Amino acid sequence: MKRSLFLWQLFGATFTAVVGTLLHFLFGITESFAVAPFSAINESTWEHMKILFFPMLVFAFIQNPFFKKEYPNFWKVKLAGITLGALSIPVLFYTTIGIFGSSPAWLNVTFFFLADLVSYALESYLYKKQAPSSKGSKLALALLLFIALLFAVFTFYPPNVPLFQDPITGGYSFV
Repeated sequence: MKRSLFLWQLFGATFTAVVGTLLHFLFGITESFAVAPFSAINESTWEHMKILFFPMLVFAFIQNPFFKKEYPNFWKVKLAGITLGALSIPVLFYTTIGIFGSSPAWLNVTFFFLADLVSYALESYLYKKQAPSSKGSKLALALLLFIALLFAVFTFYPPNVPLFQDPITGGYSFV
């Protein structure tokens, strides 16, 4: 499974990069409220976290039937990987802003792809090193689904904090 694990994770990172990139533009192209909960509706950091989160979650559901026997800790590993990826985006972005005063678009795109790779690298490490136990897996899946719900809800009702503010328009949500 070692070679297979590498190929699965490589495919997952590629899937996330491609689908996440498409999700960045999907709402702008369609202007459909149906795609808003899982696609970027503006250029806020939160929306960039969302376009990493959802492709990784979808890929997890694709991957799960093939992994659940050998890796009963599957959902715990996915929770760790997806969380690391999503949190890497604001950490990299705001660190860059703090040090240099701005973050050019090309660097923000690089942060997205870096967060994607780091997520799958952590998952690969945890699959190999973590004791395979299913204890806590249902809770990990429930937390991922709760985070998905938060992404959807905050798309329409974002808190008035910088994480949710579009740096281009200065607005939040659909403004």
